[in-house]
Order: sequence, then C-alpha cells, then structure tokens
Amino acid sequence: MARRKKNVILSNVQFFGIADEGKAVGKTEDGQVVFAKGVVPGDSADVLVLKKRKGHIQGVVRQINTFSSERVEPVCSHFGTCGGCKWQNLDYAAQLRHKAVVVENALIRLGKISVGEWLPILAAESPYYYRNKMEFAFSCKQWLTHEEINSEKSNAADVLGFHPAGGFDKVIDIQHCWLQPDPSNEVRNTVRTIAIAQGLSFYDVKKHEGFLRNLMLRITTTGETMALIAFGEDNPDLRRPFLEEVERRLPQITTLVYCINTKMNDTIWDLPVHTWSGKGYAEEQLGHVRFRIGPKSFFQTNTRQGENLYDVVTRFANLQGHENVYDLYTGIGSIGLYVAKDCKQVVGIEEVAAAIDDAKINAEVNGVENVKFYVGDVRAILTTEFAAQHGKPDLLITDPPRAGMHEDVINMLLELEAPRIVYVSCNPGTQARDLGRLSTKYQVLKVQPVDMFPHTHHIESVALLELNKS
Repeated sequence: MARRKKNVILSNVQFFGIADEGKAVGKTEDGQVVFAKGVVPGDSADVLVLKKRKGHIQGVVRQINTFSSERVEPVCSHFGTCGGCKWQNLDYAAQLRHKAVVVENALIRLGKISVGEWLPILAAESPYYYRNKMEFAFSCKQWLTHEEINSEKSNAADVLGFHPAGGFDKVIDIQHCWLQPDPSNEVRNTVRTIAIAQGLSFYDVKKHEGFLRNLMLRITTTGETMALIAFGEDNPDLRRPFLEEVERRLPQITTLVYCINTKMNDTIWDLPVHTWSGKGYAEEQLGHVRFRIGPKSFFQTNTRQGENLYDVVTRFANLQGHENVYDLYTGIGSIGLYVAKDCKQVVGIEEVAAAIDDAKINAEVNGVENVKFYVGDVRAILTTEFAAQHGKPDLLITDPPRAGMHEDVINMLLELEAPRIVYVSCNPGTQARDLGRLSTKYQVLKVQPVDMFPHTHHIESVALLELNKS
C-alpha cells in the first residue's frame, strides 16, 4: 500500500509582491519563495504546499494571520468568482508600485540589463470602466459558488457573462461589470432579457449546440457602440426577430453585426461577419489619429491609456522629420500612423493580413501617405534585401506579442544597426530576454512602465535603446 502523502503547512509566510495569474509572492522565515492566490502583498498567511519546484513553492492559503494595510474592499460583487480583476482588493497606488517592481526585477535581476533612467510608472486615468472591448459568453449552465453547490441549487440557467478560470463549460452570470463603460451593462443585460423572453437556446459547450453563443461589445470614446453576436446555429427565422428586438430596444448600438459559428471553438477570424444595421465598423480617436475598427480588428483595449502609451513612444522616438522608421508587429498600424507626421517614412510589418487591410484603410482615412505596410512574419520579411529596398532604418519600433521577438529577428536588428530602437512590451520577462540579446550592440537609455490594465497583473514596458558609439 502506498504511503499517504503528508500535508505540509508553511506558517506565517510574509507576502511582499505580485506575480502572474493573480498570485502573490512571499517568503517563509527560512527564505523559501512561495506563490499563492487569495492574498495581497503585506499579508501574512499559513500556506498548504501544493507543489515544490526548483527555487520556489506553489501553495494555497489556509489562513490569513495578518491583513495588509494596502487591502481595500472590492467594488464588484463578482470579485473572487470572476477572474477578470485579480487585484481589485489591492489599493491602486499599491498595484502601481508592485507592477513597477515587476518590470525592474525582470530587466535588472533576470535580464541583467543596465538601465540609464527609470521613469515612474504611468497610471491609468481611471482604474475602472477603461476597456473599450469586452467579450461575453451565452451558456445554459451557470457557474455556482461552493455555498450554492452545498445548498443543492441547480446550475441549469440561461446566463450571459464570463467563463471562470477552470470552468470552460459554465458561465458566471454578470450583472454589472466595472471594466467597460456605459452602455455595456445595459446592452448585455437587455440582450439576455430579450433572448430569454423569446425562448432562445443558450449555448452548451459540452454538447456544442445552442442558438446564442457569444456577444462582443466595442464602445469607443467617440460615442459609438458596436455589438457583434455570434450564433451557434444558422436559423434566420429565429435570428431575424431577435436582431429586430435588439435594434429596437437598444438604440445605443450604432453598429449591429453578426456571424454564424458552428465550429468547435469561439474564434471568428475565419468567419464572414454580416452587418444588420449601421456602418459595420466603429470609429475611435486616439490622439490626432482616427481609426476605423472592424469587428475583427485588433486595437488597444484601453483607449485613453493607449494614447498615453503612444505619447511615450513618440517622446522616446524624438523624431525630427527626416527619419526612416520601421514599425515591427504593426497590427493595424496604430503606432506607425501615430508617428508618421513626425518622420519621412514609416514601413510597417504584420503577419495578420486583416490587420494590414485595416492599417491601409486607416492610413487613407487620415490622409497619411508616407506609410508602407507589408503582410508576413517579421522573421521572414525583415531581411537584408528588404532593408536595401526600403532604406536603412533611423529608428526601429517593435511591439511584439507576449512571446517577444524570435532570435532571428534580433540577429537581423543587430545587423541593421538602427541608431535607436523603441521596444514596447506587454511581457517584461521576454523583453528582458530580448534586451539581453541586443546588449551586444545597444544600451538601454530609458524604461517607462505603463499600466494599461488596472486590477490585473499585466503591465506594459517601453524601453529606449541606443546603438553603442564604439
């Protein structure tokens, strides 16, 4: 008979920082590093050991002995169940301080990067109602709390909201979300009411059936609201009266579009989107640039802070009007279009073809003529021949995905030797790795952390690099 594993409890773990996935990081009295959820920096807690890893322990909090002075009361009734806001119980000023430490630790301790100047973290204008885009799921199975399960409450219910972490087949019925501004809550709750009144079926993920599947809302600072409804079945007799009632009850929706998704996954990138009413897209203003955003467009989720982020890029770029600028991982060309007025030419590269289509449209909308956009993997497009055709870059802006830049791209950057690089990152860890690889020829002059997503562990970091003169 196998011996039963004994539970190990670590007493009075002192938590001091934040980490990924809403976990706090702490240390035991003998210096062991511990990661756990359910606590905030400043708490002292007893922790049950779940896993031992090289250099750290993963655990679960059994009891909080001392509460942090930086704890605050969460404003959302769904906090702790919905995983959207991990740090709503931590004072926002404290969130900013701990996020800045995350960036510093990544670059200095992990990447061994020498930074000339650390700029203070840039706070969001508001820690609430900052997202311009939200996606919600219809479900016929409601997520229940432990108390509700113990009371033998049935989870059979038509709900509209978010999948909790680890609950792909169930949905939390969201009544009020603090992340997206008006009319988000009214639209979502009214759509649910209409669907229930019409007796429409909500999606069942396990059976892959149901009429209503997803709702995406895009709300812009220009006063427009775009709603995209994904139907799990192609049934015009049900779809028509539903969309008619949504349009009638919710005049705030300026563009109503839909798609039919009978696939096994929720992605819509490969599906046609049909316009029911409105112009089929929304318009957003980010600084001096106006963007046309389609249902599938990628755009900065926090518009106000996105403008602040691009202002940081512009300051770091310090363009004088004569420069040739490369914009890698350009997306819909948002950064490239933002800086185009200050330079001679912008050359953007992006592997998503639909994004480049948007970039070209937005260049035309804004009358920007000194930009060129190319579709393809940066690793394949950015070559010596490409640089010979478009001219050596005076400034290179890169805003890669969380995985950072491929080593081949970094080697190409080292070969091109652009005098300056502005590196925008949503992952300080991979940014630190990439800056380390670039350090053979570049020095990091400045770093500016930017908080794009309050109450989450996510943090943007902008670094200014200069080619070594020797």
